[in-house]
Formats: sequence, C-alpha cells, structure tokens
Amino acid sequence: MRDSATGILNRRAFLAAGAGVLLAGGLGAADKARPGGGVAAAPAKKLKRFAPLEMRPLRIEAGASKPFKAVHVSDAHIIMVDATEKDSRKVNLASRRYPHMPYGEHYLAEAVMAARRDDALLLYTGDMIDFVSNANLRLVERYFGSADWFGCSGDHEFTKYMGEAKEDAAYRASSLERVSKYYPNDLTFASRVVNGVNFVAIDDVYYKVAAEQLALMEKEVAKGLPIVLMCHVPFYAPGHYERELEMSGGACTFETGVPDELIATWRAPDKPFAKGMEWRDPRVHQRADEPTKEFVKYIKAQPLLKAVLCGHNHRYWQGRFSPYAMQYVCSATYMGQCYAIDFV
Repeated sequence: MRDSATGILNRRAFLAAGAGVLLAGGLGAADKARPGGGVAAAPAKKLKRFAPLEMRPLRIEAGASKPFKAVHVSDAHIIMVDATEKDSRKVNLASRRYPHMPYGEHYLAEAVMAARRDDALLLYTGDMIDFVSNANLRLVERYFGSADWFGCSGDHEFTKYMGEAKEDAAYRASSLERVSKYYPNDLTFASRVVNGVNFVAIDDVYYKVAAEQLALMEKEVAKGLPIVLMCHVPFYAPGHYERELEMSGGACTFETGVPDELIATWRAPDKPFAKGMEWRDPRVHQRADEPTKEFVKYIKAQPLLKAVLCGHNHRYWQGRFSPYAMQYVCSATYMGQCYAIDFV
C-alpha cells in the first residue's frame, strides 16, 4: 500500500517488508561493497526513483538567546551486514529489507554535509539503523563522530530480527548496553542546552513512557528554560490522529498516548492472532499505560514546552500538540526527506 499523495511506502507497508514478502538470499560476489566495511544485500526488486535530498524549512520560535540552525533527521533505516555477523538470519533480513530502503545512508550523508556547511546542529529522532548488526553500529558511529549530534532512539535501534519476540522494556534492555556505546548521548533520557533552549530527549519507542522519565522531566522543567522535546513516536494530536487513522483504514495511528476511548473504536485485525501473540494487535501494544498517560498530561500543561520533534510514521506532519507547543513529525530520511530548522 502506498501513500496516494506521495507515492511512497506508508508505515504499514513498510513493516510488512520485514515479514518475508520478498525472497531472501545470501550475500555473495555480486553484493555491493559499502563504506564502513560492510556490504548491503543485493536488491531483489527495482529500486524506487532516486531524487535529491529534500530539506523542508521550519522556523520554531523557541525563545533562543541567539538564533541557530539545526537539521532534523529521522528513520534513516541503514541496512548493512558483513562477515563478522556469522548469522544467516541477519543476512536474510537485510536481503528482504534493503530493496525498500536502499538510499538511507546516502541521504544521511547529504544531511550531515548540509549541517556541516551551515554550522547546524544535527538532531535525530530514532531508527538510524534498521536492526542491530555489527556493520550498522560501526557505520552510525562514524556518522555520529563526523558532526555535532543530539537525539533519541527509535524502536529499530533495538530490533534484532523483526517480530521474533515481543518488543517491550525487557526486549530493549537486551540490546541497550551494546547499542548505547555507539550513540552520542544517553538513549533513555538526555538533555542539552543550546543558546538558552533546553533540548530533552526521551524514550517512547514502544508507545510507552516509563514512570522515571516523568520525574526527570520535572527536573528539566524546573530549570526554567524553554524546552524542545524529542521522541521517536509522535504523541496523540487530533489532526495527526485523524490522518493516520484514515491512512491505516481505521486500524491504528502509531502514536503515544491515544485515549482509550479512541482505541476502542479501531478496526479489529482481519484474522485473530495466535495464542500468546495477542500483543501484536495494535489495540494492545499501542495502548498507553498509566505512567504514559501521566507523562502526556504533565507535558501538555507546561508553558515552557515550545515544540515536539519526532518521526516514526515516515510522513511529514505539523500541528498543535498543546496550548503552548506545536508537534513536528519528520518524514523518513531513507526517502530523502528531513527538516532544516531555524530556532529563534
């Protein structure tokens, strides 16, 4: 299924690519060598048309002491494996996924070059890699070392094989220590002040915000600085909700903090999930728990919150999140799209 407005893969079709819709093949002599010491699986289908990087301009009035620029990337979904992996499942996964996202690394490199040219801060909101592999982690380490970065993780930062297990806090913990070594800031909660603006990065990758993050957020608010909140999954916002629900055919919206009464109206899956796999139902795994509801309620009431930056849905969107803040959803960098932001 494709977005009728843009002709690009929407998130539901994108996720299906990890479910074996293409025949997977091993890596051999025909595979293309990639920078960073890895190889990408040879594509099994015609690649989508290549186009220059789109840097959509934004102006965010955040109360900066001095104006500054930033480039916001999200969902690059870099896919690379190499001989150090010794894991045929990783190779097969790369073979299935790569044809859908062949240009993530190229567009990420363009964004980095643009940021360096304009002396801009690089902000990322998750899914720099498509899954955990030795080659993927080495490559992002090189990119993070090449410029000034700050951001948060996405769900794919901790993905091992795509759908092989329930993705929750325990699943994330099994990869967190390994992955964190390659990223520029803490992936559970981090903050950084730039020209009087407090950038706060949180973890909401599985549509949940842990209780301890609320206590940390309260400390950030107590600093008295204007805040730009960064997360991977967008928060519930009526305009965004309506668009995503329509795009999914009434099945879900891929947002954090959707009210229970709205989830109750979502379309049931066409086929019931097998016993023990009920967690795959969006009405289950996208439902907010009590700590998440408390976090959303708290940040919506904060006048210091000026903007929310996020990704995940692979489509641009901007609109009102709270009486005080706008939410900006960045499209997928693997599709050649990102934001060029002027903070004032």
